[in-house]
Amino acid sequence: MSIRDFMTKNLIVVQPDIKIFDAVDLMKKNDIHRLPVVENERLVGLLTEGTIQAAMPSQATSLSVYEVNYLLNKTTAADIMIKNVQTIDPDSLLEEGIYQMRKNNVGVLPVVDGQNELIGIITNNDIFDAFLKITGYNDGGTRVQLRIPEDHKGILAAIAQLLAENDYSILTVVVNRKELETIIELQIESREADKIRQLLASAGYDILEATLVTKRED
Repeated sequence: MSIRDFMTKNLIVVQPDIKIFDAVDLMKKNDIHRLPVVENERLVGLLTEGTIQAAMPSQATSLSVYEVNYLLNKTTAADIMIKNVQTIDPDSLLEEGIYQMRKNNVGVLPVVDGQNELIGIITNNDIFDAFLKITGYNDGGTRVQLRIPEDHKGILAAIAQLLAENDYSILTVVVNRKELETIIELQIESREADKIRQLLASAGYDILEATLVTKRED
């Protein structure tokens, strides 16, 4: 899975000369928390709720309301935006995006091509959606967890063949390797949880769990 598969493509962007008051209104109207700043379709900065809040005068300021409003009306995105923006290539692995977010303690990565042209954005919410999709959370069916002894080569092929021979389709597979064992989690396109459990148990597999998963609409 790549960043391109899960990034948001329909973006709301601003120019560097937008006034802060206008940027705040834009965020509120569209219920968003950050705005990429572009010039000639190239990313030049990032405006966030945090940068805007940091630019606001302190409540302890001696400035009058008129003076505060005057200053804010003069302030533009270019004055306070993040200029050294962490970005990512659209063809990078999804895991690379997660790693960059964790490493740099950011919740968003603008997605740019080789010419620094902004083509998308990926946020922590997009990452959560990707996780739900990869694990099959919204698809429904039967979720099965199997405990597999370490170094059991060909086990996935054997399980897939057994299920296929009994007319069951696998929606997703998640493999969790531990020190002495491996946990394989399958989501199967069927609600026959008891039959699937019996099938796998009869074949000698150690079943930790076999439960129904409710299909969820977006």
